[in-house]
Parts: sequence; C-alpha cells; structure tokens
Amino acid sequence: MRRLFPVTDQTPARSQEGADREWSLDELADAYAYPALAADGHWLRANMVSTLDGAAQHEGRSQPISGETDMRIFGTLRALADVVVVGAETVRQEGYRPARAREAFAARREAAGQGPAPAIAVVTASMDLDFSLPLFTSPLVPTLVVTGAAAPSDRVAGAKAAGAEVVVAGEGAAVDAARAVRELAARGLRRQLTEGGPRLLGQFVAADVLDELCLTISPTLTAGGAQRIAGGPSVTVPHRLAPACVLEEAGFLFTSYRRI
Repeated sequence: MRRLFPVTDQTPARSQEGADREWSLDELADAYAYPALAADGHWLRANMVSTLDGAAQHEGRSQPISGETDMRIFGTLRALADVVVVGAETVRQEGYRPARAREAFAARREAAGQGPAPAIAVVTASMDLDFSLPLFTSPLVPTLVVTGAAAPSDRVAGAKAAGAEVVVAGEGAAVDAARAVRELAARGLRRQLTEGGPRLLGQFVAADVLDELCLTISPTLTAGGAQRIAGGPSVTVPHRLAPACVLEEAGFLFTSYRRI
C-alpha cells in the first residue's frame, strides 16, 4: 500500500522504503484513528465505495465493486467504532450479520474503553425487518433499532422481544438524522460509523452531521442507473471537506475527507 500524500498530524510519516508493502492492521488503525473527542463530543464517519463513474452499487450490492484491501479497511473502520449505523434497506440487501470481536483489535478496544465489538444500529421508519435473523437474535453486543415515535407498535414489540434495543429519534414515523446521532452518543456510542446506504448517508449530509467521509474509489466502470453514494434532497450550500488521507493499492484509491 502506498500513501500518495500525508495524512493529518495524528499519524506519523512512514519511510519510502516501506511505502509499497501491505500495511499491517495496526498501521491501518493508526491511519484511521478517530480524533480525540471532548467529554460530550461525538464523531460520525461514513465508509462508502464508488466506481469511477459514480456508482455506489452493482446489481444492488456494493461487494462487486469492492476488493480485498477495501475489505481490510472496512474491517478496520468497524473495529475502531463504538457503533455501526446502517439503513434497513442495506441490512436487507447486504445480508447484515452482527459485528464480531477480532483478536487483532482487542487490546486497542480495551485501551479505548470499548467493548469487544461495535454495536449495529439499524435506522428504519417502517420497522420492516426480519427479527429472526442472527443480527437480532445472537449479536455479541445487542443490536439497536433507531426509529420514530410513531413506528408500528407491533413491530417495536417484535424488536424488543428479539433482544434489540429500540431508540426513538423522531417525533413521527421518520427518523431525525441529527437526533439519531445525539441519541446514540448519549448511550456512550460516540465513535460512530455509517455504512449507508445512499439514502441514509444523504440524510446525514442534509442534516450536516457528517464529520468524515472514507471513500474508496474502485477502478471500475459500470454505467447503468446505480445510486450514488448519497441520495435524497440536495443541500442548499454544498458542504466542503478537507482531504486527510489518500492511499493506493492495486488501482484502488482509499481516501478520507474531514469536516473543515
């Protein structure tokens, strides 16, 4: 893996001698470490992949445009987070399972005061989820379901019966994206990672609560009508981010941009 330009000052520079070797998981974790947070602070980062022509998916899934190193970074970002926030449609399409504990990150998580694995938080207005799936019945850390106050009561009961924690983050059926971030942080889940999908990421962008975007640019072209990485209504003024890191491996670019 080769760095194309330095990351922020939080990560020490590396010699050119080791620039083209595969980075260790510890080195990736250092490069993608969350910033220091105030006692009441939180940080929401997104991890997405896009083709050269802007597609976030191929045939409804992100896996076909991903790669081996992208999945190593995907796992690293998860291992650094307190919670992984994901939309219900992505849970259904990608076959989400509970996050697992990884020995390679156990000491780092313990030193940061984190549990063995991040929680998964599923954002849904309809509560149209299969609560018999392992994501709800056998997670290492209880799964959270983030919904609105007017969500169907029978589905809320079903989620709780399956062992999930229901988090109310909206007055109606819909979820207020900014409130969702606050509610999760209030539960001690302050290092937040969202993996989309595009609709959920669009809601976070519109609410101006996204602090960082980790975007993998896949060296592929797909054409077609696939979604971009963020969907939904446009913002009044485009949000400007600053580059923090760019890495390269096998034609893939692994970028990180942070709130200015």
